[in-house]
Amino acid sequence: MKQHKHCPECGALLTEKALEGEGIVPWCEQCEAFRFPMYNVAVSLIVINEQNGKVLLVKQYGRPHYILVAGYVNRGETAEHAVCRELKEEMGLTAHRIAFNRTSFFEPSNTLMCNFTAYVADDHELHTNNEIDAYDWFTPDEARRHIRPDSLAEWFLNAFLSD
Repeated sequence: MKQHKHCPECGALLTEKALEGEGIVPWCEQCEAFRFPMYNVAVSLIVINEQNGKVLLVKQYGRPHYILVAGYVNRGETAEHAVCRELKEEMGLTAHRIAFNRTSFFEPSNTLMCNFTAYVADDHELHTNNEIDAYDWFTPDEARRHIRPDSLAEWFLNAFLSD
């Protein structure tokens, strides 16, 4: 995991210090405070169309592979609210029910990814924003074949479909 080398409060170089019950934790000698590792939090969504049982996959930012709808959790926002907000912002869809699936830490962006299933009644509201290059609805078996291979999105989708 990426560790901050400097204190986020005062900018001093951090050292390491033992903290009972926690092990070795970054320590700011200037502030005389432990500085626990910080990371981003994001949500990824397995969007299910309840009318036909299909799974929504998207392409973004000029990349050729299908992935899950995803986005960062804003400061002060719950993960559940971020699910509904991201789905509405990116796809124009309203989740009428969401369910938590699992988490995984994504090292490349220093992000805790929280995976949810977002259930939508149908796709009549669907309209994408400028973050989405393409999208399609797939049967579960088709979604397994089309999602980006060897990705966290693939792992989340396959785990959900195998439950």
